Amino acid sequence: MLQIDLSGRVAVVTGGASGIGRAAARLLARCGAKVFVGDLRPLDENAAEFSDLGIVQHACDVRSEASIAQLIDRIVAEAGRLDILVNNAGIGMVKQIADVSEEDWTACIDTNLKGPFFGCKHAVRHMASGGGGAIVNTASNAGLLPRAHDPVYSISKMALVAMTKSLALCHARDRIRVNCVCPGPVGDTRMMDDDLEMAADRDALVAQMISASPLAKAHERMETPEEIAEAILYLVSDAATMVTGTSIAIDGGKSLGVPPNA
Repeated sequence: MLQIDLSGRVAVVTGGASGIGRAAARLLARCGAKVFVGDLRPLDENAAEFSDLGIVQHACDVRSEASIAQLIDRIVAEAGRLDILVNNAGIGMVKQIADVSEEDWTACIDTNLKGPFFGCKHAVRHMASGGGGAIVNTASNAGLLPRAHDPVYSISKMALVAMTKSLALCHARDRIRVNCVCPGPVGDTRMMDDDLEMAADRDALVAQMISASPLAKAHERMETPEEIAEAILYLVSDAATMVTGTSIAIDGGKSLGVPPNA
């Protein structure tokens, strides 16, 4: 079993109050990192557990460069360094283009693409001066193949995958690694809960999502936030020292193609 020790490292996780972000923050902290969570809506329910793990919560709106810069500068001032950034904050957008308003477009692109870009921008200057670091962007299997039901979301995640590759190339000389994870249907997240809340038939939608991923169907369940967090942990660890610009699909095989009928 791979043993990962992040002692002495400082990590920032956006969208860390719930779902994948919270699972990643917990796991990084348990492996020894000093973890700071930035979230638009920090949750009081996390206070006791985060305190036990040494995780510090801050309010942050990733749609605002100033808010991201303030978060990262504050953490570096407090902790003295920055080694890990997990750009996890994101929103869904299930609409056809005829129904997408300018406000819809801006909300999705600003959260899912602008936020990670400016997170990287302000993290890189501290990481470069500190001898390197690791950045992981939470994309989606929608970043690996187009999806007909949520084209704007797919656009934002495809662009995030491309941004990951571009910045990985730009900053390899600084010993900064930039990778992304591409989850499929993940249960127990704000995004999934919102989708299920709006569904006319919650159970039918869950079954549909599970059946769209061959491994999820075989295991009869969605992915868990903790499974995505394990991949994030690997990518920020020394075990992935030579891994950069990659996109790890953790989607139960959903992005492979059309599965067999059986």
